[in-house]
Amino acid sequence: MSVLWLDEISAGDLEKVGGKGASLGELTGAGLPVPPGFVVTAGTYRSFIEEAEIDEELFAAVDVDVDDSSALADAADRAQELILETPFPDELREEILESYRQVGDGEAFVAVRSSATAEDLPDASFAGQQETFLNVTEEALLDRVRECWASLFTQRAIYYRQEQGFDHSAVNIAVVVQQMVDAEKSGVMFTSHPSTGDPTMIIEAAWGLGEAVVSGAVSPDNYVVEREDRAIDVTVAEKKVMHEKDEETGETVESEVPQDKRNQRVLSDDEIGALMDLGERVEDHYDEPQDVEWAIVEGDVYMLQSRPITTIDEDSSDGGATTTEATSGVDTSKGLTDGSGGVQATEGGSSAGSSGSSGASGEVIVDGLGSSPGTVSGPARIVTKLDDLAKVGEGDVIVTEMTMPDMVPAMKRASGIITDEGGMTSHAAIVSRELGVPAIVGTTNATSVLEDGQVVTLDGDKGAVLEGSAVEPDEETEPVEEVRPQSPVKPMTATEVKVNVSIPEAAERAAATGADGVGLLRTEHMILSLNQTPAKFIDENGEDSYITELVQGIRGVADEFYPRPVRVRTLDAPTDEFRQLEGGENEPKEHNPMLGYRGIRRSLDRPDVFAHELEAFRRLYELGYDNVEIMLPLVNDAEDVYQAKGLMREAGIDPEKRRWGAMIETPASALSVEEMAEAGIDFASFGTNDLTQYTLAVDRNNENVADRFDELHPAVLRLLGDVIETCREHDVDTSICGQAGSKPEMVQYLVNEGISSISANIDAVRDVQHEVKRVEQKLLLDSRLNE
Repeated sequence: MSVLWLDEISAGDLEKVGGKGASLGELTGAGLPVPPGFVVTAGTYRSFIEEAEIDEELFAAVDVDVDDSSALADAADRAQELILETPFPDELREEILESYRQVGDGEAFVAVRSSATAEDLPDASFAGQQETFLNVTEEALLDRVRECWASLFTQRAIYYRQEQGFDHSAVNIAVVVQQMVDAEKSGVMFTSHPSTGDPTMIIEAAWGLGEAVVSGAVSPDNYVVEREDRAIDVTVAEKKVMHEKDEETGETVESEVPQDKRNQRVLSDDEIGALMDLGERVEDHYDEPQDVEWAIVEGDVYMLQSRPITTIDEDSSDGGATTTEATSGVDTSKGLTDGSGGVQATEGGSSAGSSGSSGASGEVIVDGLGSSPGTVSGPARIVTKLDDLAKVGEGDVIVTEMTMPDMVPAMKRASGIITDEGGMTSHAAIVSRELGVPAIVGTTNATSVLEDGQVVTLDGDKGAVLEGSAVEPDEETEPVEEVRPQSPVKPMTATEVKVNVSIPEAAERAAATGADGVGLLRTEHMILSLNQTPAKFIDENGEDSYITELVQGIRGVADEFYPRPVRVRTLDAPTDEFRQLEGGENEPKEHNPMLGYRGIRRSLDRPDVFAHELEAFRRLYELGYDNVEIMLPLVNDAEDVYQAKGLMREAGIDPEKRRWGAMIETPASALSVEEMAEAGIDFASFGTNDLTQYTLAVDRNNENVADRFDELHPAVLRLLGDVIETCREHDVDTSICGQAGSKPEMVQYLVNEGISSISANIDAVRDVQHEVKRVEQKLLLDSRLNE
């Protein structure tokens, strides 16, 4: 048989019906309220391609070098064409249509959902790679089934399988056809605490169809319920949009939530009780905690999907947080992590780096700005030229005048970094924080005071370098685990909290924070790491090689976060950085490069080079990365926006279909934001580092005036507030991606002003999430008291 009904399926049928199908069948068999439906089996897909004799050509077509963008695109087009243009055998056509007619008396709207046989594996996730179609009728059903099959061969799916080592011919796909639930409210539920396994249920809920919650289009309400006494902790979010069925077309559309329901609680206590009852039944049935998708229609609760929770820490079964190392090389038997990456002293021991530590003299021999937290010990390696990087081994401490992008591989090997120059926003500071490597910047004299091979202890919290060793490199944790929240359920906030990413190598660590997306991905570090100017690299390697470098760098981050948005800033490197690269000898010599030939100015002046960046974005969209957004740096006015918009169109990017926006980094851009909104930007993002220095006339890297650099200056705050207000009036999102976004005082101000999102440094994401939630709860309380 080509079709199996859900009540015929159990968890043991995974190979026949895929992950989704097996889960829904198991729930149906357990007597749980699952909407009726059937599965077009994985064997049916296999028979379809084999009987049509397209299987060999299909798998040969996708056997390509996936790093060759044009070859990958051609492979995907050909593979999908083979499936979409092959007609259904008459017998199969009738069996599927007859099954459909038994669902809802033949006039039902159904969901058609891919269910791959390789979904939700422990070491690979295919989530989001295959298609789902909602509100499908009989007329379109067969085409949608075929499109689900064809979605096995999108560029992104082909690339991912090849990178993960999966044989294309070994992965099959089933298709679930299930009666649509025209949900009034929907969401997800963890039946037990997803970190510790404690008897605490966590429910997220929003108005309309659940796709809005799962995709991240809306910030849902959050309900934390103790199973023992059913005490409820409620956080009500502002729910601006909802997904629902258009009554005229039957299509799923995104619409605005009515004003009176935006801040209204979605679930009543009785509905929470009903969900808990079902959740406990599901958990008892599977004998393990579950992650459940649900919907409510006219008071009835339906279960749409259930899967095991895989994030529970078995070492935390006592309900307490496990003690982990703060940074590589820190022995936590001497201290407890305080959440910042530093180490606190414990009874009977001393903190790493204190004067009481064995092996270290306690004497501070060099000091500077602690720019990345943690305490480590190791031999110093003085790096004065790029050739010196070869001597940096695992656990060494790099000591250099300043770091450059091509030092990143060595920085990943090092246990710590010390620089003579730079501030909290320098390359060394930013990259070391993202890699989880303790660092001190701006010492002025570390390269001359320290000796090569000298053992030192670096305290990245206090900014001090001590002579000798204070810590032993016992068991080391991965930097990814250091930032992974103890609880993977982030505080639910109406204001999105995103993360800044400077280098693709930090993507996994950034994604582990649970951030709502990437508020800033810098392209200049990808380009500067080539150690050649774009023009020089293109001259020697060709345009396609340059474009491919950008595509691969951005794709690595977009994959980690998909479908969460990744906001990519186009090239913004000043001339002094370009001049140090091969081919940079003709760069202009500028007295103050920060005020010179950089950002959108360079891009608009060199549209031939900028076109290559835009081509990289176009290819990413073609690959299916619809979560990538384009951000233009150092924009001054609407004229810059209109010119860039025109170049996007020339590159084959439709500005009406893709999300793009501008950085607000100058007083001019802040004062011109209304005109930029009218020019079509979707978002405006504050770069507070530049905005502050341009507003206050303070060079942030000049130690003589560094004490005057203040992002909380009333003049800066006024510009921020005015931009947020103007953008709200024009339905333009606002965000902040500068260093100040990690400061509690700035978070408080921005949330009160109504900013859409805040993007923080990797190590600050969870603190910002909690601060945002605290401020939002206070605003909600104040509004109730004033009613």
